[in-house]
Amino acid sequence: MPGFAEIFAAHPVATLVLDGEGAIVHANIAAEHLLNLSERAMRRRPLDAVIVPPAGYAARRPGHGFATFDAEVMLVRGGRFRADFAEAVISEPSGWRIVTLNAVSVARRGGQGSDRPGGTRAAVGAAAMLAHEIKNPLSGIRGAAQLLASADPAAPGLDAAGPGMTAELTGLITSEVDRIAALIDRMQDFTDTRPPNLQRTNIYPLLSHARQVAIAGFARDMPIEERFDPSLPDVMLDRDAFLQVMINLLKNAAEAVTMIAAPRITLATAYRHGVSFSLAPGKPRVPLPIEIIVADNGPGAPADLADHLFEPFVSGKRDGRGLGLPLVEKLLGDMGGIVQYAREGDPEHTVFRVLLPRAPEPRP
Repeated sequence: MPGFAEIFAAHPVATLVLDGEGAIVHANIAAEHLLNLSERAMRRRPLDAVIVPPAGYAARRPGHGFATFDAEVMLVRGGRFRADFAEAVISEPSGWRIVTLNAVSVARRGGQGSDRPGGTRAAVGAAAMLAHEIKNPLSGIRGAAQLLASADPAAPGLDAAGPGMTAELTGLITSEVDRIAALIDRMQDFTDTRPPNLQRTNIYPLLSHARQVAIAGFARDMPIEERFDPSLPDVMLDRDAFLQVMINLLKNAAEAVTMIAAPRITLATAYRHGVSFSLAPGKPRVPLPIEIIVADNGPGAPADLADHLFEPFVSGKRDGRGLGLPLVEKLLGDMGGIVQYAREGDPEHTVFRVLLPRAPEPRP
């Protein structure tokens, strides 16, 4: 029969326990997921150092409970969500409290527009992206085919050279078909169910390679500062998938600072002792001590998209397809890791934090 600790950890509603001083002493797995922080990171911190409680909380009567429904709750590290917020007083130990945060689904709220449920947002975004990405090349293919079908060499768009223009038009058709195929291939990355090729790996050559790719191309003339922990142990990962993740995150950072007068990108590593997460509700926490950070001094994601960055087809870029970050999350999940987005620091920076398991010690 499970004990109280197992029941508390698996409780589906995000729950925090505060001591008599108002500091967090316990957080269940649902709270870790909702607040995007581990229990260890929250422990001994006051509640208002983790979240900005909803309106009216500060004026509550001491020693009495508090409840508000469908309230906006803000994360101190950036981001927001809506939840039923309740606080109950515990008689013993004196002054201790329990805070529950029951996230409100958009479906329950009947939201519209930017608040539509993630599945609907993804479907609408998919339709818009596919219409934009495929309609344009199809239009060019149709025009080229019409010109080729004309028997008159003097038809608009064809010159007397004939064969030379024919080669140009067939080349256009080929390149546009290839572009559509490449888009479909990228979407099919999400359906790849093959297990990753996990190997014990020194992470630094891969980080160096990703940085060199960035500097040689999309991040040319942009400083990429390295802040590495030289004692980082080996990591269990799929080399190709990890390179794809890092190049994608560096590309996002480079695009975010394009219009910044003094652009700055930081690539950092650290070993975080005691950091652990549950990768799914009801699953035990696993240690993820290997931290890789890609940070930039750009403006960050629009507020209405910050909570949806890892949903397919959601993008704040004018020509964005919204596939990069969801693929990053999938690849890292396949390797037993996670990725987090935050706005941190003073001044604020955009931070993408990758957390991965370390490789087990080799057998003697």
